[in-house]
Amino acid sequence: MTPLLQFVPLAGVAATPWKNGGGLTRDLLLWPPASGDEWQLRISVAEVAKSGPFSAYPGVARWFCVLQGAGVVLHLPTGQQQGQYTLTPDSPPLHFDGAQAPGCELLEGPTLDLNLMARQTAGRAEMGRAVAGVPWASRAPLRALFTLNGATLCREGAAPVQVPPATLAYTGLTAAASAGEGWELAQAGDSGWWLAFEPHAR
Repeated sequence: MTPLLQFVPLAGVAATPWKNGGGLTRDLLLWPPASGDEWQLRISVAEVAKSGPFSAYPGVARWFCVLQGAGVVLHLPTGQQQGQYTLTPDSPPLHFDGAQAPGCELLEGPTLDLNLMARQTAGRAEMGRAVAGVPWASRAPLRALFTLNGATLCREGAAPVQVPPATLAYTGLTAAASAGEGWELAQAGDSGWWLAFEPHAR
């Protein structure tokens, strides 16, 4: 049976201001639910209003991409990825160690950004660009699509579904992992981001 989709519209999520005043974050998904700062998985969208440092998240694997705006330059201070990374809405997501607290420099004004964070002790996560006509498959029980402009989502064994703009559509972690169930955006011009998470066996 194809797992049911759940939808989280960005507009329906309350924003949390950053302590440094540099932006706002909306948490689209926390696992476990209502876990507060003890989450194991976090999918969020941030509005970055001014340049400044990100927070450090030791023990967390992190993915970051620019959804809207001219873009950012992230400065990773240490480690194997030490250096400068320019990200625009056309760039692939940047995967880095959350223990890093990169400096963020806005290129030309505020940006809207998508974040995926997973504690390394909790499970394995992934994130990649979704493009119309290019299939995506994952064995992870939690599979998700975030689309900023809306998209038609096709899944094996299910009727096509219209995902509204600025919405996260996902299958819950209680769903059984399939043998690489295929997902695909059906309409020309559809775009978004695939996200997945598979908890470690207990």
